[in-house]
Amino acid sequence: MCSAKASSGRRWDGTPARPTRSRVLRVTHDSPTCLIRGAQPGHCRDCGNRTDRYPCADPAGNSRVIPLHPRELPAAAVPTTSRWHVSSGTAHPAHDGTPWCRIPHTALCPARPAPAALTPQITTLRRHLALHTRRLINNGAFTPLAAAPPPTPNAPCGPARPVVHLLCVRYLAPHPIGTVQCVSQTRQRHCCTRPVLDPRTPAGTWTLLPTTAPKRRPPRLPVSRMAVYDLTRLPYAEQLRWRQQHCLAHSAPGAPGLCLTEWEPFDALEHHQHVHSRLPGAPTHRHRT
Repeated sequence: MCSAKASSGRRWDGTPARPTRSRVLRVTHDSPTCLIRGAQPGHCRDCGNRTDRYPCADPAGNSRVIPLHPRELPAAAVPTTSRWHVSSGTAHPAHDGTPWCRIPHTALCPARPAPAALTPQITTLRRHLALHTRRLINNGAFTPLAAAPPPTPNAPCGPARPVVHLLCVRYLAPHPIGTVQCVSQTRQRHCCTRPVLDPRTPAGTWTLLPTTAPKRRPPRLPVSRMAVYDLTRLPYAEQLRWRQQHCLAHSAPGAPGLCLTEWEPFDALEHHQHVHSRLPGAPTHRHRT
């Protein structure tokens, strides 16, 4: 038998029963990255362990992304040169005075040589990460880059990390041109998996451009001309879409991003292993090293 008494709009203890309103995440109009969260989770390409990627600024003032270990560590267990802290979503290479700090993943990655100064805690953590890498490999969940299968004969010839020229700046792409994915957020609150390259839009062209080095360094370059995927002939809006790493469905201005863009400013000396002197698909006898 149901009570015929109407609801008074209050709970049994007398507090008002107000419906809970869902909060909507919005990106401010002056946001430089249009990201809706600070830490960008990812996995190391060399060992497969989880990392948190944060934007940071090096001493030269260039913006880049650094992978940090997901957990904080006691500051006393981390060498002074490896102590980082996060403030307002940005990583800073210094200690903020608290008993805890962050450490770059490169200092813990078991696929990289161990740093010279290691504390017992860091050595133990590196051993745990190495065991986790071995477990991922045995379960088939991770394949190291060194053990990756060679490309098939019918696969398109092209560099694994091509150099892209857009908005008058050269960037090092994270993947081959056709596999660079969108970083926007979908309605399911996941990162979009559509490629940035779309057959309905004009594509770039492979061309040989002079290999230039930064002015602050001596020009000791392996080759004089290098293969570059040139996008500068496209309209400005299309180049901006590539720079923001958005697919055609998320090409609207101010679209929220769930992941950081993976473009890396190209340095001919630092990224010399990605410099190629022949165009993709050209005869192999013209390749110079």
